[in-house]
Amino acid sequence: MDTRRALLDALESGPVSGPELADRLGVSRAAVWKHVEALRDQGFEIESGNEGYHITETPNYGAAAIQYGSTAPYGIEFHDTIGSTNDRARELADAGDTGIAVVADEQTGGRGRLDRDWAAPAGGIYVSVAISPDLPPAQAPIVTLAAAVAVTDACRDVGADAHIKWPNDVLVPDPTAERGGTKLAGILTEMQGEADRVSWIVVGIGINANVDPDALPPGATSLRAATDDRIDRSRVTRTLLKRFHELTAAPESVLPAWRDRAVTIGRDVRVETTTGAVEGTAVDVEFPGALVLETDDGTETVLSGDCEHLRPID
Repeated sequence: MDTRRALLDALESGPVSGPELADRLGVSRAAVWKHVEALRDQGFEIESGNEGYHITETPNYGAAAIQYGSTAPYGIEFHDTIGSTNDRARELADAGDTGIAVVADEQTGGRGRLDRDWAAPAGGIYVSVAISPDLPPAQAPIVTLAAAVAVTDACRDVGADAHIKWPNDVLVPDPTAERGGTKLAGILTEMQGEADRVSWIVVGIGINANVDPDALPPGATSLRAATDDRIDRSRVTRTLLKRFHELTAAPESVLPAWRDRAVTIGRDVRVETTTGAVEGTAVDVEFPGALVLETDDGTETVLSGDCEHLRPID
């Protein structure tokens, strides 16, 4: 598989001869031919001319299409339909297999935070990335914020006016909506670890890409609706995985990027926590992802909870 990915990387910039490919990849010309045939079986249209092999058409959404042109170091496991990409990624992580992104066209048992149902019809982007970051468990929330930034950047890359509501909802701003916007994507993070180290983190991401908004719950929208165009899901997934890897490799870069994309800072909010509701003005976010509120009783820091943007009083 590594050789096949290297072959795709070599062909990305234009025609390459068989002997040159064999030399670059360190394999025989016969092996080059076998890998080319395998890529054709995966849906790549590869022609061979005087200048060598070149790709004329890429396959539809799937592992090969996502990996073509990708710089992210994750293996891709693709499913047309799956119960939950997070459940599958957890299975892999429990077996010691991290650095893998489980991707599906459709989920039949998707879930959000607090075990809420998550609508995941065909046409969306459903990705769960299993990683083993060098972080203590108390710092794990920074990975969730990194995912929110990565999703926002991937949505913006195809023309959506995407922003983040604390901690990880990705929205198209709409002052008339209850959340402060219509929801494009959600993120669910799960972790296993010991007192001083994380064993693995699975970040599940669901983006409403080419999904009819009528198939989504109230308050949600899709990239297709937000951009008035059908979305290249392979492109969005590649951008998402690239940015997620960049951000998790440099945790210190996450908070400045998150603040720059957030619509929560400066807003009056109510946060439902396990100990009750907190209301105030969101003034900042602190490492590893806590929301800082100015309340009537002073400054309060909230580590987790459901955040609601409050409408201004007329």
